[in-house]
Amino acid sequence: MPKNPDDLRSSRWFAPDDIRSSSHRSRAMQMGYDRQEWEGKPVIAIINTWSDINPCHAHFKHRVEDVKRGVLQAGGFPIELPALSLAEVFVKPTTMLYRNMLAMESEELIRSHPADGVVLMGGCDKTTPGLVMGAISAGLPMIFMPAGPMLRGNYRGEHLGSGSDAWKYWDERRAGVLSDEDWTGVEAGIARSYGHCMTMGTASTMTAITEAMGLSLPGGSSIPAPDANHIRLASASGRRAVEMVWEDLVPGKIIDRRAVDNALKVAMALGCSTNAIIHLIAMAKRAAVPLSLDDFDTISRAVPVIANIRPSGDTYLMEDFFYAGGLRALMAQLGDQLALDAMTVTGKGLGDGLERAKVFNEDVIRPLSNPVYHEGSLAVLRGNLAPGGAVIKPAACAAKFHEHTGPALVFDSYAEMKAAIDRDDLEVTGDHVLVLRNAGPQGGPGMPEWGMLPIPKKLLKQGIRDMVRLSDARMSGTSYGACILHAAPEAHVGGPLALLKTGDMVKVSVGNRSIDMLISDDELAARKAAWQKPADHYARGYGYIFARHIKQADEGCDFDFLETDFGAAVAEPSIF
Repeated sequence: MPKNPDDLRSSRWFAPDDIRSSSHRSRAMQMGYDRQEWEGKPVIAIINTWSDINPCHAHFKHRVEDVKRGVLQAGGFPIELPALSLAEVFVKPTTMLYRNMLAMESEELIRSHPADGVVLMGGCDKTTPGLVMGAISAGLPMIFMPAGPMLRGNYRGEHLGSGSDAWKYWDERRAGVLSDEDWTGVEAGIARSYGHCMTMGTASTMTAITEAMGLSLPGGSSIPAPDANHIRLASASGRRAVEMVWEDLVPGKIIDRRAVDNALKVAMALGCSTNAIIHLIAMAKRAAVPLSLDDFDTISRAVPVIANIRPSGDTYLMEDFFYAGGLRALMAQLGDQLALDAMTVTGKGLGDGLERAKVFNEDVIRPLSNPVYHEGSLAVLRGNLAPGGAVIKPAACAAKFHEHTGPALVFDSYAEMKAAIDRDDLEVTGDHVLVLRNAGPQGGPGMPEWGMLPIPKKLLKQGIRDMVRLSDARMSGTSYGACILHAAPEAHVGGPLALLKTGDMVKVSVGNRSIDMLISDDELAARKAAWQKPADHYARGYGYIFARHIKQADEGCDFDFLETDFGAAVAEPSIF
């Protein structure tokens, strides 16, 4: 049954004839509002992750006005609530340290204010999962408004992909091939508009996943940030948020097993970021939908990569993807592999209108019969080096690395690795497995994106541009190469990666989904007995809380006390 005005949650703040509600009305009028602006109308909280230092969200300063316009058009009352911006390139040691903080902030912003529904404005990597996790836990009608990808980069007529070409040309500069003048030109041309990364990195992956879960308006995640369609998306999201309040369309009516599986399948078809695993597990668990690494690997074997977008693809970027038909066209290619009856924020199934979605460039969005890669984007490896699992992106590296055995070259910290990696006397060959440990959730701290270890300079000079690399870190979704990531349990808590020594042989088999160090069980046990836990990073503050409650990569890196099954649901706040 549709709600009536007396049922609005915000009426608890504004409607009663008592001194506290009188104060709420008085203070609203202090800001210049009249009673008719809020009485009997849904109050829509707009959680905005804009800041002066987040280039991905630079347009949110004015785009929020378009969301407000939509809310007003539909008869709602908008209130903008600022939240952590989590600017990916500027926040140190890593934004992943603060994803759960944003989730907590979002949940409490929603719960503590007189909100009936929510528009979430995000897009830069961790903002999408952070906002969605918090809003799921809060449980009010919510809609996600994606920031949109930036325009293609350009330098001297060549299209540049954010992140991916930065790594590529940095290696060329280290090898002495690229001049300082050219490098400066790449710096200036690689990111030339507001919006998030336009490769299929974590930002594009997570906004697409959120749409596939049914939490954004259809086609919204593909629209470039500077496109006029993005302005229309913002106002439409505001209008729809008001309607969702009257319909009582809460996250619990949208996110179920079908929605999560749809997100997972779309992610695999896109050639998604490896970070999708951590974030989607955390998001699903907030909605009480169990999800594991095995689910990712099973679906990866069944759904091929059909989006020819870098870095899994070799040519195109998100702007091209939008012109080729966008996410809806890719979903149409997947067809009945998706649960098309899964509910979305539109109040209709995911498949509603999908028959009208067309592919306008079949090299960008491939048919299933001509995939970019025959399996999905990710593969999960297990063995005595990573009993909890590790992740590789097979489509983003040469096939020769899918089966590899070589000696380990182990670094205990990024600082140690950085000091050694450019030395001409470093004892390393292209067959080595570069290893970085103590870079996981606790060891990093916060599991930084250090997993795409730089190729040693002496090998770059020999023409080598890729080799097997292993870590308990993450890597940017814009990264590529034979990088094995998220080794769990991490070294900092005594995972087997902590026991590996330089010179140990490491065997990797993507076909067998395995990763092992070739030493005896007795030797492994002796090393385990001698291992000593490294010192903690924090003695106080948020980091202290983080270290004691963060879960491992294979479990989604949420705080244990934030997961849905931790305790009873939080009650509505008392108003006295």
